[in-house]
Amino acid sequence: MQSGIAMITQPIFEAFVPQMLNYESVGGVNFQKGCYPGQEIVARSQFRGTLKRRAYLVHTEGTPAVGQEVFHASDAEQPCGLVAAAAANPSGGFDAIVSMQTAAAVDATEVPLTLGSSTGAALTLLPLPYPLLEDI
Repeated sequence: MQSGIAMITQPIFEAFVPQMLNYESVGGVNFQKGCYPGQEIVARSQFRGTLKRRAYLVHTEGTPAVGQEVFHASDAEQPCGLVAAAAANPSGGFDAIVSMQTAAAVDATEVPLTLGSSTGAALTLLPLPYPLLEDI
C-alpha cells in the first residue's frame, strides 16, 4: 500500500480507467506507444481533462475490502469513491488505496470520509509517495 500503486483484481477489474489509479503519474501508461483495447477512452481522459477521480492513500482503523464504497459527509447517500486495494498496516489499522472524486479529497480534512457508509470507520488521507502529473 505504501507504494500508492493499486493492482487490479477481480472485484474491480472494470471499475477504473488508468488515470483513476494514478497510473500515468507512475509510468504505468505510455501515451506515445501503440494501440490497445480502451485506448480511446484512456486518451480522452488524459487530453480532455475530464477526469474527476484520482487514487489516494488512506489509513483507517476499520477493515477495508477491495470494492468497498467510500462516503463523504457532505452526501451520506452517494459514495464518492471505491477501495482499490487494502492491507494491514504493521503499526496498526489498515492502509488502502481509494479511487475517489477529487472534490471529496480536497476538503477531506474538514469534512470526514468514511468507509462503507456515512457512519462507517473514519478515513485519514495520507500523502502519496509520488507527485501527480498536473496536466489532467
